[in-house]
Amino acid sequence: MWVYEKKLEYPIRIKNPNPKLAKIICTQYGGADGELGASLRYLSQRFSMPFPELKAILTDIGTEELAHLEMVGTIVYQLTRNLTPEEIEKAGFADYFVDHTTGVYPQAAGGFPYSAASMQVKGDTITDLHEDMAAEQKARTTYDNILRFCDDPDVIDPIRFLREREIVHYQRFGEGLRIATDKLDSKNFYAFNPSFDKCEVKKDKK
Repeated sequence: MWVYEKKLEYPIRIKNPNPKLAKIICTQYGGADGELGASLRYLSQRFSMPFPELKAILTDIGTEELAHLEMVGTIVYQLTRNLTPEEIEKAGFADYFVDHTTGVYPQAAGGFPYSAASMQVKGDTITDLHEDMAAEQKARTTYDNILRFCDDPDVIDPIRFLREREIVHYQRFGEGLRIATDKLDSKNFYAFNPSFDKCEVKKDKK
């Protein structure tokens, strides 16, 4: 259970509409490497993690990804407020507008709607943690690419914040992988699935 604080994790105050940029940034709302997929991935993977420290990491990061989803949605919304038909057509936003008006819809920049097929929950500790580290790097790369098209400081600032958090999450998942391998009593960490198979775990030294 969570307590929802009614404010964004990082402030967003965009003054100038830019539907063309909104259509690009929307990919981090519902694209393959976006925040929706990240939150679902981590909050689903946590159930099969064999160690409480790993469950905690996935719960913490999965919850924060929901906050990031809220931030991206806010950016897209503020970039598409009070548009005129002329602005919509000029920005190439008409195809999105016809389907969703200016509602925030989970899709990739290319127009493909979100699909859970873009994420994986394998139920194997090592496999899932490697997937999570790769997911954070892919999200970081996507934010890098978005920043290449941004010239509005009101947009650049929160996007940079989101990019920095991807790096922090990558590091935390790396810590989680180290915790898992330190606890597994085997030189070959791929000999069994610690989330499923019965295995010996190293006892903590006191």
